[in-house]
Amino acid sequence: MTTTRLPRKATVLLAGLVLAALAGCGAADKGPAEALGTKGPAAPAKAVPAVPAVPPGLAGMPPLLDPNDVYAADRPNKLSPVVKDFPSRVYVPNTSSNTVSVIDPVTYKVIDTIPVGIQPQHVVPSWDMKTLWVNNNRGHTLTPINPATGEAGKPVEVHDPYNLYFTPNGKYAVVMASMDKELVFRDPHTMDRVKTVPVTCFGVNHADFSADGRYFIVSCEFSGELLKVDTEKMEVIGQQKLPFEGAMPQDVKVSPDGKTFYVADMMAHGMWVLGGDKFETPKLLPTGKGCHGLYVSRDSKEMYVSNRGEGSVSVFDFTQNKLTKKWELPEGGSPDMGGVSADGKVLWLSGRYNSEVYAIDTTTGKQLAKIPVGGGPHGLAVYPQPGRYSLGHTGIFR
Repeated sequence: MTTTRLPRKATVLLAGLVLAALAGCGAADKGPAEALGTKGPAAPAKAVPAVPAVPPGLAGMPPLLDPNDVYAADRPNKLSPVVKDFPSRVYVPNTSSNTVSVIDPVTYKVIDTIPVGIQPQHVVPSWDMKTLWVNNNRGHTLTPINPATGEAGKPVEVHDPYNLYFTPNGKYAVVMASMDKELVFRDPHTMDRVKTVPVTCFGVNHADFSADGRYFIVSCEFSGELLKVDTEKMEVIGQQKLPFEGAMPQDVKVSPDGKTFYVADMMAHGMWVLGGDKFETPKLLPTGKGCHGLYVSRDSKEMYVSNRGEGSVSVFDFTQNKLTKKWELPEGGSPDMGGVSADGKVLWLSGRYNSEVYAIDTTTGKQLAKIPVGGGPHGLAVYPQPGRYSLGHTGIFR
């Protein structure tokens, strides 16, 4: 057997490498055999990257309080310091009267009527929750209302503002320009136009955002389609036709766990259910004639579904994944859009074709009040509501 000797310099170099390896592997705490192992030098330990509990969201978006519940900040009476001193009111935009009726929820009485622009569709809380914006669709303006005083400010020119949303990081307002066939990203304070996104569907109207805020899904009422929009890039990244002839999608709401989107459809008479990430073909869950508005309970367990065509409200249980109750309005009506009271005890809905507003007990389903308002009441806002910031519409808070 021939033994090959290493040159002296190589021997010294090898010894140095061994000593360095021992120091790096904690040789001070272990014996030479343990440090090196019986089968040769151990490889340096690789750093294991930390796995975040929640996937990173849209840059600048406040992190979720609970990764399993996007509505965790909306618990009963959990009011932000920004809104805690605002008087409790219900603001009702009357599309054919061009006014906003202001209701005191304690007395169930209209205490003020505010003149606004032509065809007000929705009353929308701003992202920072300091302003209520009235969407004057055909007047091409937004009227700001100060919720601390109830006073209206100077209207801001915005073309075709059917509905209004805010990106989860508060960076942009998103105007649903229904007739213009556009999604218009604007400065959330001045409403100056930042980017216009033309769409090929008809009647963009409602939306909701994914749990991480990176995309949102939009309903297109007049062509029966859904869009998926990249929030940061401000681009449409998905589009599909609903599998129902004459579909007319309305309100959109994401499930508490952020995995499922529900889309009300007033012609299919139910909710479309789909996974937002894959944006697969949705399935229909029948609820009632004229399914229209979707509102999550304060405990994130249920969702109230207004059926405008039959004067009823269906109750969907998220855990059981099924409808569990249906509340019939005693004298019928046309329950449309609205919201849940700060304490979670009352569901407020506009009666679109009856010039009235309904207050419904969320425990029993009993109608507590029916309040006369102006003509064509639509997207009413209950204010203030719990939450840290607003995503828009009549109040989507997180």
